[in-house]
Amino acid sequence: MKQDSEAVLQPAGEPSAQQAFASYAAPLVHHAIDLAAAVHEDPSPEALHQLRVSLRRLRSLWWAFAPLLDKGENGRQRAVYKFLATAAGKTRDWDVLIGLLANQDRVSPGLMARLQQARADTLAVSRETLLNADVKHLLRDGLASASAELNVAHVPRVALHKFAAKRVKASERSLKKRIKRASHAKRSDYAAFHDVRKAGKKLRYLFEFFGPVLKGSHKRTLKHLKKIQKRFGKLNDTVASEALLRETAETLGGAGDIDAALNCLGRQRKRRMRAAAGSLH
Repeated sequence: MKQDSEAVLQPAGEPSAQQAFASYAAPLVHHAIDLAAAVHEDPSPEALHQLRVSLRRLRSLWWAFAPLLDKGENGRQRAVYKFLATAAGKTRDWDVLIGLLANQDRVSPGLMARLQQARADTLAVSRETLLNADVKHLLRDGLASASAELNVAHVPRVALHKFAAKRVKASERSLKKRIKRASHAKRSDYAAFHDVRKAGKKLRYLFEFFGPVLKGSHKRTLKHLKKIQKRFGKLNDTVASEALLRETAETLGGAGDIDAALNCLGRQRKRRMRAAAGSLH
């Protein structure tokens, strides 16, 4: 188990970070299990989106508690959450692409019909993947393993409020570093913008987890993070949709239809890139 070299014992009566872990993790695990079960009954874009968000929150929580967990096991568990989120997200990616091209005059009805069919095929694969993965046992085992590791009696207890503040500060430093890099990057360097989005999302989740035990109000910061997430999320939608369309162009057929759709997405990407760049300042 990895231990924090700057651990501070918690005052009497205050829960330790180790003790508090299950109170954060258990509700998220149970919610993700419920959502995974619901996906088999509800094929809507929202059901899959909520499952992916739930799994991303779990991944961020395991990152937050990484200093108290075995590095290898923590990495494996976070990889499980990423795999499941990707499985849920594949259908969601088609939904986003279809939504961006809907009601566009230059996009043919024939292409839209083929996109809908591709979406239906991907949904079937996503459902099968999630079913075969046995999400319930994967998530429950991960929770039990981490909880058992954190409850080893001889390990020094760490004050929750101190631990939470330190992890939030680490996430803030990461976000500032990525914002600085993106603010100097070329507009074509989408990877720098994508890193800002991921770091902002992680910090937002940490504020949502630990807000009640942190000092001061963080409403202004959360408001800014939500703004970043919204603008960078829209940019990511267009970039990911362009990539998906290019990857599947041969199976979709109709080169002229594909080119028209890519031109449409390209225009949207440029507008959203400008909006995202503006939010960096």
